[in-house]
Amino acid sequence: MSKQSVYLGRIFGIPIGLDFSWFFIVFFFSYLLATGYFPQEIKDGSILSYWMAGLLTSLLLFVSVLLHELGHALMARIFGIPVRRIKLMVFGGVAQFEHEPESAASEFWTALGGPVVNVLLGIMLYFVQPFFRSFQWGSVIVSYLTYINFILAIFNLIPGFPLDGGRVLRAVVWAVNRNLRKSTIIAARTGRFIAFLFIFWGAMQILHGRFGDGLWILFIGWFLDSAAAAQIQQSDIRALLEGHTVREAMSRHFGVIEPDISLQTLVDYHIIGEGRRSLIVRKDGRVLGMLTLHHLREIPADMRDKMTVQEVMLPAEEMKQIHPDTPLWKAFTEMQQDGVNQMPVLEKGELVGLLTRENIFDFLNRQRG
Repeated sequence: MSKQSVYLGRIFGIPIGLDFSWFFIVFFFSYLLATGYFPQEIKDGSILSYWMAGLLTSLLLFVSVLLHELGHALMARIFGIPVRRIKLMVFGGVAQFEHEPESAASEFWTALGGPVVNVLLGIMLYFVQPFFRSFQWGSVIVSYLTYINFILAIFNLIPGFPLDGGRVLRAVVWAVNRNLRKSTIIAARTGRFIAFLFIFWGAMQILHGRFGDGLWILFIGWFLDSAAAAQIQQSDIRALLEGHTVREAMSRHFGVIEPDISLQTLVDYHIIGEGRRSLIVRKDGRVLGMLTLHHLREIPADMRDKMTVQEVMLPAEEMKQIHPDTPLWKAFTEMQQDGVNQMPVLEKGELVGLLTRENIFDFLNRQRG
């Protein structure tokens, strides 16, 4: 789990994490419910009871979101797609896979897995609601969760990337034209069109005096447009990288340092002097680890002459390593998903190169040129 996430544990062996943005959205939803929904539904409640109900409902809402993502993840597993993690964040959640579905059928059913879970939850809550008639707070909370699960299913089935409906659309088009890239672009462009409709709708809401609702709708539209545009860019990058290997893009000229030199020496001679941003730590021909600018920033300047490279480096056993014959697209997606900027390239246990994001972008520029 990345440093921007809080690790919660595993469900069915799948790591679950909370992005820090999740805490903001839980507070925001709690505020909306505590100041709007619950005072309208229950007239004689206290401010504290409204906030407690709002917080509880927000947390249960995100349980629904988590189950939605588990629906995607478990369906992906049926089709042999490994699941890296599930992360809950500001706009719901995301199930991250080791690779994209390899067929239109697997894409179709994996995309439907989440909305189907919300529909089933909505139906279950609808039939559970009568049991809470004697407890007004419980009845109101269950009623809201019933409604919101059906809304989540409907919203996610809008046919435009990055929503589940966009993936269903891509799967259908893919099944017809047998071209994943063209299908992705069609679904993403549809997503951008829908995003512009949301932005227009939000702007109209603001002009008619409904500022809060309009701003929220406009923000959703902006998010959808950004995600769809990023998907088109991702598709273009994939087209340029596929068919190529790490060996073609990696750098064979990389900095190597001994583990016992001081951090100050490292800064003076390698960071400032040579302009290095990452260095391999090696001794007697064996790779011991890696040190990057990120590791250095965590050390106060007045401590650098007292500490050695070995004390702050990322040990070899914790490094993301890659083989030179690994497909370049796979390496790029792994770097994105794991949030790393460089990976040592090893062949038969020997260090043969270093792959950085800069190497990949340089390779892309050569391909475009």
